[in-house]
Amino acid sequence: MIWVVVPALDEAENLVELVPRIAAEVLAFDPLGRVLVVDDGSTDDTGKVMARLMGDLPCVELETHRHNLGKAAALQHGFARALDGGADVVVMMDADGQDDPAELPRLLARLEDGADLVTGARLERHDRFVKRTTSRLYNRTTGLLSGAPGRDFNSGFKAMRADVARDVSPMLYGEMHRYLTVIAHGLGHRVAEVPVQHHARMRGSSKYGLNRFWRGMSDLVTVRFLLSYEHRPSHLFGGIGVLSFLAGMVCLVWLTGLKLVAGLAIGDRPLLIAGVLLVMVGLQLTLFGLLAELVVNARNRDPGRRA
Repeated sequence: MIWVVVPALDEAENLVELVPRIAAEVLAFDPLGRVLVVDDGSTDDTGKVMARLMGDLPCVELETHRHNLGKAAALQHGFARALDGGADVVVMMDADGQDDPAELPRLLARLEDGADLVTGARLERHDRFVKRTTSRLYNRTTGLLSGAPGRDFNSGFKAMRADVARDVSPMLYGEMHRYLTVIAHGLGHRVAEVPVQHHARMRGSSKYGLNRFWRGMSDLVTVRFLLSYEHRPSHLFGGIGVLSFLAGMVCLVWLTGLKLVAGLAIGDRPLLIAGVLLVMVGLQLTLFGLLAELVVNARNRDPGRRA
C-alpha cells in the first residue's frame, strides 16, 4: 500500500490543484493507496478545501495540527498515521507544487530495483538565485560531512519503504527532516537519487528564509553526532579531552624545564596560561564523556526507555 504524506502550511490555493493530481498517480499504482495532507496549523482555507477534496476523493485524508509544529513534526505524525494504516511505501511531497506528481512512478521504480529510500533530485531548479546558491552550498557541505551519497539532500520529494519511515521517525524533530537521507544512510539503509523535474512554486510564497541555512548546518552537526556517537559519547569527548590534556602537559613540562634548567621566568608567559587552560579543559571534557557514558548505560539498562 502506498501512502503519500503532504505537509502543508497555508497552501490552500495549491492543494486544490495538487491533491487530485497526486491521487490520480497513486491510484494508478495502488487502488488502495492514500493521500494524507497534514495541515500544520494553517490560517487560510486549507480546512475547507480539504473537506471538499475528501468528499470528492475517498483516498484523501487529513490530519490537522491546532498550531504550527514545523515540517519535521508534520512528517513524523504523517509517517505514524501511514504506518498505522498499513503502508508498505511512504512518499513525502511538498504542497507548493514544485514537485511533479508525474515523477512518482520513477521513484517507485527505483524502490523496486532495490533501494530503501529514493530522493527526487532537483538538478535543475526553478528558485531564486539566493535559494539556489545556498542550497548548492548546503548539499556539498552535507555530502562532505556526512559521507552519504547524493546531490540534493534537501529535496522534499522522497519515497521510502515502511521500515525506513519507522526507523527515521524518532529523529524527526526540529528541522531534522532535511537530513532524512543522511539519517537513513547512517542507519544502514540503501539510499539513491532519481533526477526529477522541478517547477516554480504554483502560488503563494516560500515559508523559509536565508536563516534556514545556518539552522541546517547546526542540525547537521547534531545528526552527525547522534549517528556516530550516540552509544559511545566518551569516544568523542574523551578523545578531544585527552588530546587537550596532553597538549597542556607538554606546554607545562616545557615551561618547567625552562624554569628549573635555564632559570628563566615563566610567570608572565602566555604559554603558561594556555597550558593550564588546556589541562583543565581536557580534564573537564574527559569527565563529561564519562558522565555521558553513564547516561547511555542507564538508558540501555532500562527497558522502558529503550521501548
